[in-house]
Amino acid sequence: MIATPSNRRRTRLLEGLLFWAFRIGTYFVLLCATYIFLDIGIKGGRTVFTRTAPFVNLKFLSEPPQTLYVFDYQGKKMELSDREFRDWKTTHKEDVDVTSISYSAGGIWPCIVGTALLVIGSMTLALFIGISCAIYLSEYSRDGRFIRLIRVAILNLAGVPSIVFGLFGFGLFVIFFGWNVSLLSGWFTLGLMVLPAIITASEESLRAVPQGLREGSLALGATKWQTIRKNVLPYALPGILTSSILGIARVAGETAPIMFTAAYAMRDEMPWQVSHWTNFFFQGVMALPYHIYVVSSKIPQNEYTERVQYGTAFVFLVVVMLIALTSILLREKQRRRLSW
Repeated sequence: MIATPSNRRRTRLLEGLLFWAFRIGTYFVLLCATYIFLDIGIKGGRTVFTRTAPFVNLKFLSEPPQTLYVFDYQGKKMELSDREFRDWKTTHKEDVDVTSISYSAGGIWPCIVGTALLVIGSMTLALFIGISCAIYLSEYSRDGRFIRLIRVAILNLAGVPSIVFGLFGFGLFVIFFGWNVSLLSGWFTLGLMVLPAIITASEESLRAVPQGLREGSLALGATKWQTIRKNVLPYALPGILTSSILGIARVAGETAPIMFTAAYAMRDEMPWQVSHWTNFFFQGVMALPYHIYVVSSKIPQNEYTERVQYGTAFVFLVVVMLIALTSILLREKQRRRLSW
């Protein structure tokens, strides 16, 4: 095609339209995300923070969820948690018209602990298995039909919906292995769910390390494993930590897998309150995303449940942000220490 002035004008006009379409689309996504985070931050902040010292709702952050009892007594509206209401009844024998609202009093401390345990355990398993698989695929395997088939299978697993992993974990770990609804079942289910992404990202990070580092190490008499451990893994670690950040965000936010394998709606004891240390791994836990799901969809909605929903979502975002920030800081520290 001859590049006539009219054709050039049409091309520039089309490029300009595409540029503004992409720009507006990007800003629209950013505005939607900003609105969501601001909405959670403002409404959730009202639950988490107070206007009086210590300016933090320690009760919400340090107590387990409880039922809220709302009633009128002598012209005053009373809002008492389950424990407070039982104490109140011991000193007041009057009959009152009480409205009970589940999970709307107390706090979310067991949910915070359960979420942290699920993230730490599942990511430990996923990183150990994922990095081992990536080392084999990148450093030891020979490119052939079988290896290409494995890579295709890994990519396909990355697109499987989380609820399918939940049903798989329920059938294999909960029923077949007999682990029941427990931390161990949740760890393996969530670990397998993020494993494809970690394997792919780790393999790409290993392949990005210059081949000259391997050849120089082998030429100096190092073994294959010594070369990988001393000259390849340290330089690939920043990319591997990037994949762990993505894995943490997905693991912490999943509801369907833990619903089938690890989470309880309510648990009286904390995870460490067990008769024997082995029981720690074979017990279910509460978790922030599952708590949000229960409070949002399983009980009647009102102003009290909304307060808990936004407060839990706010804390959940902060917890995920802190865990991800730790990985980011480790990655940046590793990048500053190593360069080629």
